[in-house]
Amino acid sequence: MLTRPHLATNLTYWSNATAFVHPSHHPIPLGNEPTNTPRLALRWLQTRAAHIADQLDPAESRPALHWLDDHQEHEHALRLLAQGATYRYTIYADTTRYVLTARQVQLQGHRP
Repeated sequence: MLTRPHLATNLTYWSNATAFVHPSHHPIPLGNEPTNTPRLALRWLQTRAAHIADQLDPAESRPALHWLDDHQEHEHALRLLAQGATYRYTIYADTTRYVLTARQVQLQGHRP
């Protein structure tokens, strides 16, 4: 018997990375990722922050490297995400600002 697919709403987390270069400040997408848990969303942000830090001069990468080791801040991020709030971390480098965000979203999809 064939059944019609129906819409299912799923709570998930959406993480993204965007660069803003002065003076235009137009967003430059650097990637995004849906995940199922706050921890996976944070892990994606950490991976992107590490990639960005690897491309910066040592002095500019220090704040991002510190954030990568800041377990107290990570616990704060997990609490915010679990409560439905957006978590944002910004890396400043010369004329570029890298914004990493994670938030809860409702995805609609088909379920068999």
